[in-house]
Amino acid sequence: MSEQEADRTHVLKGKKILLGVCGSIAAYKSAYLVRALVKAGAELKIVMTPSACQFISPLTLSTLGKNEVLTGLATESSWNNHVELGLWADVFLVAPLTAQSMSSMATGACNNLLLAVYLSAKCPVMLAPAMDLDMWKHPATQNNLTKIKDYGHLVIPVGVGDLASGLQGPGRMAEPEEILGFLSDFFSINLSLKDKKILVTAGPTREYIDPVRFISNGSSGKMGWALVEELLKKGAEVILLAGPASIFDDKSHARLQIYRVESAEEMASLAIKFYPSCAAAIFAAAVGDFSPTIVADEKIKKVPGLNTVNLELSKNVDIAATLGEMKRGNQVNIGFALETQNELENARQKVNTKNFNFIVLNSLREEGAGFGFSTNKVTFVFPEGQVRPLALQTKNSVALEIIKELENQMGND
Repeated sequence: MSEQEADRTHVLKGKKILLGVCGSIAAYKSAYLVRALVKAGAELKIVMTPSACQFISPLTLSTLGKNEVLTGLATESSWNNHVELGLWADVFLVAPLTAQSMSSMATGACNNLLLAVYLSAKCPVMLAPAMDLDMWKHPATQNNLTKIKDYGHLVIPVGVGDLASGLQGPGRMAEPEEILGFLSDFFSINLSLKDKKILVTAGPTREYIDPVRFISNGSSGKMGWALVEELLKKGAEVILLAGPASIFDDKSHARLQIYRVESAEEMASLAIKFYPSCAAAIFAAAVGDFSPTIVADEKIKKVPGLNTVNLELSKNVDIAATLGEMKRGNQVNIGFALETQNELENARQKVNTKNFNFIVLNSLREEGAGFGFSTNKVTFVFPEGQVRPLALQTKNSVALEIIKELENQMGND
């Protein structure tokens, strides 16, 4: 290891790394990776699939790693506790990851110790795929790749070059020094919100008129999900109250709890339940202000000669205002306002009446902002009346600006 590499990998000293090795010709690289991790001062435990043992000896890796290598759910004298392994690690690194194991991870299949550890791991998961060109490009593999990325796992890009079949192209496992770099970068990230629990509401709500019709709005949930993604990257534990929007489907992360709701009442009930244990709440949901006073038990039918139907609406609970009244001095509440007129005036009123630390003002008048877009243009409005407009940018970039201000507000406690 060069002096420059040693400077970069010093963050690995004392880190608990659980290495999984699958049955690929690339398993030979695991020996070099193990040696480099030990040299960097990492604590290492190794799990191998049975097929991996056909490509590299467990004795080789246990000698280099200075620890026993586990290959099955039990040894002659004891049971290998997969739950404890997942709890022990700071990161679970699988290198190489085969197409077979990727498929099992994507679908939740479990037929060996490595997969049992994966399914019970509470730590972040980092994966280094390795397979031949046609396997890598196959739609099934790419679909599985998308799934495991959606689970919140970090996938190290494959290399391009000569493959075991004699073909050339993408599919090579990243080189050990590249993987070491990804690990170093991962542990160097500023986890400024580690151990902070954040409540996020996102998406629309639905207020039913009858069993098949409802009142709702055009919220896609994209802004809320962007906030969740960036909060997780900062190390936060996130409780997401998600309205009916497809963007939240099949999302999974060790530090994310998702509760699916439909009505404002359902969202309010959960928000009141979880808020006391949270350091902050971000109200990004487009919650319906009103709901039908009476919900019909059966579908409302057209009646000959009747051209109008009177629909009486009742005011829903104001979730942000309710939690604002519950707010402790050290909690941070961030609101959203989508206005079509008197935008700034209305936002300034809301930031004070709802006890927000600041409010994020959207306007439907701005091109590229509002419901459905991947971009947003917002203005931060503070209780003292100050405003800070942001340029049009992606919703993830807006989320980062919101989180930056959230951290600033927390620092002022």
